[in-house]
Amino acid sequence: MVLEDLGGSLRGTLDDLRGKTRVSEEDIADVVREIQRAMLQADVEVALVQELSNGIKERSLEEEPPAGTSARDHVLRIVYEELVELVGESTELPLENQTIMLAGLQGAGKTTTAAKMAWWFETKGMKAAVIQTDTFRPGAYDQARKMSERADVEFYGNKDGDDPVEIARKGLEATSDADIQIVDTAGRHALEDDLIEEIEAIEQVANPDNNLLVLDAAIGQGAKDQAREFEDAIGINGVVITKLDGTAKGGGALAAVNETNSSIAFLGTGETEKDIERFDPSGFISRLMGMGDLEQLSQRVERAIEEAHDDDDDWDPEQVLEGEFTLKDMKKQMETMSSMGPLDQVMDMIPGFGGGLMGQLPDDAMEQTEEQLVIFDVIMKSMTEEELEHPEIIDTSRAERIALGSGRSIEEVEQLIQQYEMMNNALEQFQKMNNSDMKRMMKQMGGGGGLGGLGPF
Repeated sequence: MVLEDLGGSLRGTLDDLRGKTRVSEEDIADVVREIQRAMLQADVEVALVQELSNGIKERSLEEEPPAGTSARDHVLRIVYEELVELVGESTELPLENQTIMLAGLQGAGKTTTAAKMAWWFETKGMKAAVIQTDTFRPGAYDQARKMSERADVEFYGNKDGDDPVEIARKGLEATSDADIQIVDTAGRHALEDDLIEEIEAIEQVANPDNNLLVLDAAIGQGAKDQAREFEDAIGINGVVITKLDGTAKGGGALAAVNETNSSIAFLGTGETEKDIERFDPSGFISRLMGMGDLEQLSQRVERAIEEAHDDDDDWDPEQVLEGEFTLKDMKKQMETMSSMGPLDQVMDMIPGFGGGLMGQLPDDAMEQTEEQLVIFDVIMKSMTEEELEHPEIIDTSRAERIALGSGRSIEEVEQLIQQYEMMNNALEQFQKMNNSDMKRMMKQMGGGGGLGGLGPF
């Protein structure tokens, strides 16, 4: 996650403000110092860091906290609002007919991003097509075609072609029935003159409605020079930040946005065609600061449940909340969770689990959890239908047979049964709860996320 240390840094500093009704210059200096440290380590440009620092300092010392608001929560809200202001609004991409051209250096993730964006537009009811014009990089055509097939979107390219401009022209004609045409262009290892000339020629043919600059989250402050070159050549309407699933810092992308006077359009969060998010500044900053992003979480849940229904029409998650919970239900829930993306990303979206709290877990905690889900899935595939429907019949002899058939240990089979029993007991308690109980529980957890009650911060 971009600036992933920021939530943890702020948590400790803001805790020092608990109980105070007013803040001093020294208090604010401590907060600003932590923000500056986290942002500079993330390769955010010094000028942007200073601009943010000044805004937080002035507002915190000059604005009066609303009645009933503690000094700590007041400062937290100011930090949140200033960070949202810094990253800016999301790039305007209306759900209507348009041509989008992607630009960027080799390795930034343009080809993957083209298929991901096409898939995203398809989920919004638009017909999308990818046009691959990269004749420079070996394998670009095959990668784009395979990604487009997995995304189930229209694709055009010419594996044997050597004229990117002609490929773009024919591709636009061949996919003219698509609502969204995404033109993927070639990258280079640096901003050579021939790259700029080529992309300018493609733009003349494509006449795109939007030019998006694709940047690797790990690029650092070199993004500023890239952004300036592409802005001068074709004009940049928005930025796509890729590879946010790793430990990339990502601060350089903010410099690129500032340099082009544009905004962020999408975030690439993984390797599959579905690992993409439309950038939402408030949700992004809320998640960054450990306050969750329930809107993005709900979108992932809805998508995962729809996919589960497509795979198995008989499985209904709502019935699980009302009836008997079986190992088949648990297996389906595990598959659904896996389709939501890496666990650390999902946890970041839950108020109180992101930011600093995630940093307190062992480095391999998420990996171990994901590995355990894979093991449980293997074990359940060695069970009979009767055992999946009625886990209570699994005795020692059955457990030994299941362990042998799955190639796992008897202890791991027992762990699976224990996990099932814990989930089943929790579900039984949930079924007994009424609406008032639910509301009370949500209030104790920190409300609806975001800044509704400042959550668990």
